[in-house]
Amino acid sequence: MRIAVDAMGGDAAPREIVQGALLAATEYNLSVILVGDEKQVRAELGNSDAGGLISVVHTPEAIEMGEHPAVAVRRKKNSSIVRATQLVRDGEAGAVVSAGNTGAAMTSALLYLGRIKGIDRPAIAGVLPNAKGRSLMLDVGANVDCKPAHLLRFGIMGYHYAQKIMGIDNPRVGLLSNGEENTKGNEATLAAFPLLQAAGINFIGNIEGRDIFSGSADVIVCDGFTGNIVLKAGEGLASMLLKMVDEGINSNHLEKSGMIMAMPALKELKKRIDYSEYGGAPFLGVNGVSVICHGSSTAKAIKNAIRLARDSVDNYLVESIRQSMVNMESRGVGGIIA
Repeated sequence: MRIAVDAMGGDAAPREIVQGALLAATEYNLSVILVGDEKQVRAELGNSDAGGLISVVHTPEAIEMGEHPAVAVRRKKNSSIVRATQLVRDGEAGAVVSAGNTGAAMTSALLYLGRIKGIDRPAIAGVLPNAKGRSLMLDVGANVDCKPAHLLRFGIMGYHYAQKIMGIDNPRVGLLSNGEENTKGNEATLAAFPLLQAAGINFIGNIEGRDIFSGSADVIVCDGFTGNIVLKAGEGLASMLLKMVDEGINSNHLEKSGMIMAMPALKELKKRIDYSEYGGAPFLGVNGVSVICHGSSTAKAIKNAIRLARDSVDNYLVESIRQSMVNMESRGVGGIIA
């Protein structure tokens, strides 16, 4: 299997992207295609190609963070993110990974990979740490406004992702609302509740904001506006906690001695709330594997995003979601999208 990586996407591209690709290729014995300006990419590679596992596809263009996604994708057909996505479409790569312009990565996936039949609105699925492990939240930014039928599909896609990638046999799916009762929520969540009940997944009902990090649900369903706010708030909290841990370690001698005793627990905490451990967020609902990374991704985050892309292909995630849409249609469950 080969993974196509947008070498020019990200705040520290191509340096961190190339280093992440080298780490992934070496650690996972995985072929990686770095797509971008060949001169810059090879300068970062130096004399290493991870034993022939790294190859380079040259593109003269790159889409910048501030560019309008749809316009840029159509105008810059020789950009790194477009060409990397085309490699997946053409069967030359099994998945695409990008830390570049999120909108451009999504637009490229929609334009060149297309949607899975039955899914009108693909979603970005973000992983959040919780008291018991990890939870998956979707959508976290692709769809600001959602209909009940979209939320239903988010729940189904999240259920399959949690099974295939997170290794949870029967994931608990919760609908984020302002109360646990099925009479609570806005119009979309009220109407989505019975759809999720009839979906044939392990739907546990509504969950509230306080439940997000408790581990009471494995999959959390919400619209992209709400999900993005939760994700960014969680990132901010994690950054603050990591900073407090570092400040404690470098404090006075008395406090430092106490921190040393607590170091194993602190290291575990740091690992659990560090977004780079999760790598990236899959764009679920498109006809191929597309992983979107944080713009500030380090080499470690890129390595883990490549691993996530590999696991998604190896575990037939797209095929599983596609089959679930066929089953849903045959059962007459789905709601009204239009």
